[in-house]
Amino acid sequence: MTTATTTTSPPRTFSALPVLPLSHALDPSTKPAFLDDLRHALLNVGFLYLSETGLPDGLISDVIRECRAFFKELPQGEKERIEMKNEKSFLGWSRLDNETTALNPDHREQLDLSTPHPVPGPEAPLYHNLLAPNQWPSTEYLPKFRTVYEDYMRRMSHISTLFTSLIAEAIGLQPDAFNKFFDANQQHKLKIVQYPEVDVADLPADATPMDKKKWEIKRQGVGPHKDSMLTSYLLQASNQLGLQAQNAKGEWIDCKPIDGTLVVAIGQGMEALTDGVCASTTHRVLSPRTGEGARFSIPFFQGVSYDAQFEAMDVPQDVLRLRDQARKARKDDVEFTFVKGRWGHLGEATLMNRVKSHPDVGERWYPELLKQIRAQQAAAAAAEG
Repeated sequence: MTTATTTTSPPRTFSALPVLPLSHALDPSTKPAFLDDLRHALLNVGFLYLSETGLPDGLISDVIRECRAFFKELPQGEKERIEMKNEKSFLGWSRLDNETTALNPDHREQLDLSTPHPVPGPEAPLYHNLLAPNQWPSTEYLPKFRTVYEDYMRRMSHISTLFTSLIAEAIGLQPDAFNKFFDANQQHKLKIVQYPEVDVADLPADATPMDKKKWEIKRQGVGPHKDSMLTSYLLQASNQLGLQAQNAKGEWIDCKPIDGTLVVAIGQGMEALTDGVCASTTHRVLSPRTGEGARFSIPFFQGVSYDAQFEAMDVPQDVLRLRDQARKARKDDVEFTFVKGRWGHLGEATLMNRVKSHPDVGERWYPELLKQIRAQQAAAAAAEG
């Protein structure tokens, strides 16, 4: 199995993602090399494949089967019964083109789930509305769906907690350094996603920047963004290309599906907590074109306490010096969520991001927050124009 290797090229000008076998972190004889490779990936890529995760092959097959069945077999009326805008939690089904990233609609249909929580009481902060029970499809149509995904989320909770402890060790912190940012019953989130085909020709070699922009918007499965929490883990459930990570030159690097792996993205929360050592990387998904078939994917997002306040931890000076070298070649053209001083708690920033991404939910449940967002967007557009 290939692992990350040291490179002499400038930091973050990667042309491929490293592959790290998680099993190597569990063996004392291979763990030091794993941590070295992980440190390199954190500083210089921000994206990686995680292989040999210990997830049962049968469970992966079930997760992929149930994902496809949801989109192909569930009646429209049953989807509407569990539509996201029915609840305050942003959990549930979203229609095609309903979510917005980088001010443009994402051409995808999806179901948002989370590890379950009871509805918060009336005295709870507004952002605690994100903690809630799931809206599950009926067992009449998908009898195994809930059992499969609850099992998968439990196992992914364990993997993400383990991997976060390894990140801490890789940058010179204690394995439990991040524990204080987790609730005892931490909420994690998961999506199942379908990207339908789009009818679009190849981009001509002589395309103008405006032509390129229009082409990218037409193929936008998910627009350029950085994940918000600590880490996320994507199971690519079909074989098409589509996921791309952006290197320091602004080039989009394909993250091709590799059987038996999860694609790990470092989130903005991890970047904030590590004082920029573990930088999040801009990425996007291009929709498949006619004849390629729909693309399916299942990302798991490691949660953090919504009551957490983000202050950078004491990362060792030798690692900070490596960060400073890597920073010179980072490309950051995506809005950063966790600007110091803007938010009192992570939950406030997260709720605002969800309202921005799902304005239909905002209109129904959070009209004042949506009004603030639209005023900010209008001011930004006026400043640019």
